[in-house]
Amino acid sequence: MALTQRLEFRQSQSLVMTPQLMQAIKLLQLSNLDLSAFVEEELERNPLLERASDGTEPPVAGEPTPERAEFSDSGDLGVAYGDDPTAERSEMANGSSGDGFEPVQEEWMNRDLGSRAEIEQTLDTGLDNVFSEEPAEAAARTAQDAAPTAYTEWGGGASNDDSYNLEAFVAAEVTLGSHLAEQLAVAFTAPAQRMIGQYLIDLVDEAGYLPPDLGQAAERLGASPEDVEAVLAVLQKFEPPGVCARNLSECLAIQLRELNRYDPAMQALVEHLDLLAKRDIAGLRKFCCVDDEDITDMIGEIRRLDPKPGLKFGSARMQTMVPDVYVRPGPDGGWHVELNSDTLPRVLVNQVYYTELSKTIRKDGDKSYFTDCLQNATWLVRALDQRARTILKVATEIVRQQDGFFTHGVAHLRPLNLKAVADAIQMHESTVSRVTANKYMATNRGSFELKYFFTASIASADGGEAHSAEAVRHHIKQLIDAEDPSVILSDDTIVERLRETGIDIARRTVAKYREAMRIPSSVQRRRDKQSMLGNALSAPAASDRSRDTAPA
Repeated sequence: MALTQRLEFRQSQSLVMTPQLMQAIKLLQLSNLDLSAFVEEELERNPLLERASDGTEPPVAGEPTPERAEFSDSGDLGVAYGDDPTAERSEMANGSSGDGFEPVQEEWMNRDLGSRAEIEQTLDTGLDNVFSEEPAEAAARTAQDAAPTAYTEWGGGASNDDSYNLEAFVAAEVTLGSHLAEQLAVAFTAPAQRMIGQYLIDLVDEAGYLPPDLGQAAERLGASPEDVEAVLAVLQKFEPPGVCARNLSECLAIQLRELNRYDPAMQALVEHLDLLAKRDIAGLRKFCCVDDEDITDMIGEIRRLDPKPGLKFGSARMQTMVPDVYVRPGPDGGWHVELNSDTLPRVLVNQVYYTELSKTIRKDGDKSYFTDCLQNATWLVRALDQRARTILKVATEIVRQQDGFFTHGVAHLRPLNLKAVADAIQMHESTVSRVTANKYMATNRGSFELKYFFTASIASADGGEAHSAEAVRHHIKQLIDAEDPSVILSDDTIVERLRETGIDIARRTVAKYREAMRIPSSVQRRRDKQSMLGNALSAPAASDRSRDTAPA
């Protein structure tokens, strides 16, 4: 087999991902918060990008500057016109402005009033009579004159100092860590105990709990486990009651000790909280060795306790969800879809600045740098505009496809996938998937993520139109909420009820949807509703007994 060399021409097509295209794809899937952060970084990096002001445009070179008021340190006020403000100020000082202006104050303030005798002759009285002031009045006036200075030092509202900050007067939110640290400073005097206590306080989460294992704390601090346990015992007596517990049982036990209600029966109940979660009243009654009335009272006391005492104090603020799209009813019975302008970053390309720089730059490296900055800025502005148009197009198609949901509710939500929307707007499925990620829509029925409207389809029992999975979940929840406490619906019964309405679904699918909605099983629901019914029946009986024992 001989090896030969030859030249060949081949024609092929390939998709090249340029940096600009990758950036445009990245912008599509960003949320409004991430997009704002990205634009802020570009504004700092690119000198040709600037933030567009509301209702204002960047100044254009060559236009006359507007009139402006200038204030000097000596108190003179001058209005500048054009490029020579000094000439206009000299005319105003000479009183020859021609607009009827009175002479400025400098004419009579700089005029020599003469000697004391001449002044008294002019006023026809003595200066002591005109400017007389009693010692008490002089002291009061001196104090009054000094008051604004002190008020300014305090940060008063009348101060013109730029360092004045109104936020300094706003009360800071007390956190759980700071609240515990204040009590720690009073509870311990030994530095070693304070160090252990502060370390444990730093481990407390926002709910007020410590990690279950504190063995590593003793190793890191170089202290014995007994010292750590001794400090922990003191911390568990801090306010709020139940703080610094390592589990729920310990938290409830601390609060019961504060109420002097931690007897052996209550201790057995706290140690078997798993039975209380399962509503196994018979098992609890056996462990606590009490009757039905006492176990009901004990469960009521447990319910009045706080399982998360740390949440009473300030924690990290949750970021409010800001919708990207608004959907409002239209005057013609349809729906009006519009973008939220507050979430759209407004940036402009400063062409004037680039033109001025092009005239002065001589180095090739500087020219290429600013050329790249201009290209990146122009591409970013176009990419942001294209992103907004794509979001609006996808949202409009979603509203058109799910018109029944906006009109009648969740029960009329139709099955929808990405391909149906992509084919309708002539885009790729991946583009629709990126657009619907981390985007929210505010409607007359609440705010929803755009991906909420894409649900799987469930076949109809009679061969009709398929049902949306979200609508089926809503139907299951309605059946469970409306069930009779004496007749609890099992998963098989729910399947039969759904098939009667034309929904063909398997029992395991019903169980999966029920668990996703955090609805317990039929056995657990029966225990819960029977327990609630027993409490409701025992309340009137207890009130009757209290009336019978009341003195006549």
